[in-house]
Amino acid sequence: MPVNRPKNDQNRLLLWGLLLLYLIGRTLQLFAGRVPNLILVIFHVVPPALFAVVHGARVYRSRGVLVFTCLSLGVGALFESVSLRTGFPFGHYRFTGLMGPKIFDLPILLALAYVGMGYLSWVVSVALAGGENRSLSGGRIVWTPMIASFVMTTWDLSMEAIWADVDHGWVWRDGGSYYGVPTSNFLGWLLTTYVFYQLFAFYLRNQKTLPARRNHYLPAILFYALSALGNLLVIAPSSLGNVFVDATGKQWMISSILHTSRLVSIFLMAPLSLVACVSLYISGRPRNADCC
Repeated sequence: MPVNRPKNDQNRLLLWGLLLLYLIGRTLQLFAGRVPNLILVIFHVVPPALFAVVHGARVYRSRGVLVFTCLSLGVGALFESVSLRTGFPFGHYRFTGLMGPKIFDLPILLALAYVGMGYLSWVVSVALAGGENRSLSGGRIVWTPMIASFVMTTWDLSMEAIWADVDHGWVWRDGGSYYGVPTSNFLGWLLTTYVFYQLFAFYLRNQKTLPARRNHYLPAILFYALSALGNLLVIAPSSLGNVFVDATGKQWMISSILHTSRLVSIFLMAPLSLVACVSLYISGRPRNADCC
């Protein structure tokens, strides 16, 4: 089949442009308090979501990325909406106005995070599972979604307390042991992401998990790594002071919250990205593959 080089080049430039846009947005965190919070949220959420659509269309075709988008948005919105009303599976919480417009109390931008970071975490997990260009069948159809759910929950582990305590994007009604965040939140992330990853895996049954050249993986894995790097740039506005007081009245040091986020980013997210890249290069795939 002939290759449409101009279109491939345009897609390549678009993907790298979205990476650059995301990096610029995360750099703006250094000016927290001077840049509107909604702008920071948009830069944090929208570029990964657009990247997922463009990159996903290349490796899964338009139909495949549409299925992933519908599953991640639908399942994520469903579980978030149920939890807002019942406390299951994440816990009891409410969103503030930080993340902009809402539908049924759920911010639209938060729902988009399931698409963007959800897709990036899926690509990282496929590389970690050694599933590039292989059929998604047998045990692979279960363990790849399981790995993906842990990869994405690791991202939430790095950011949850910052978004809730420093940025005040939402409020946990009953507090929790992780800087005012309940353990149920992370169990809820594991459950929610596993459900839509597993459904996507069923859709891909007996298909190649990423029917593309090895280097198609690299921009997506780099994007996940950049999200870890971006966490190192988070600072708290001076107006917040030194202490965050959760809904139960317990005090948490903001410096400790930022420090923990950086540790998770350095010692969990960064190694996941590195091992995913190494997995590609030890898989024995051709080295003359086109990037993106």
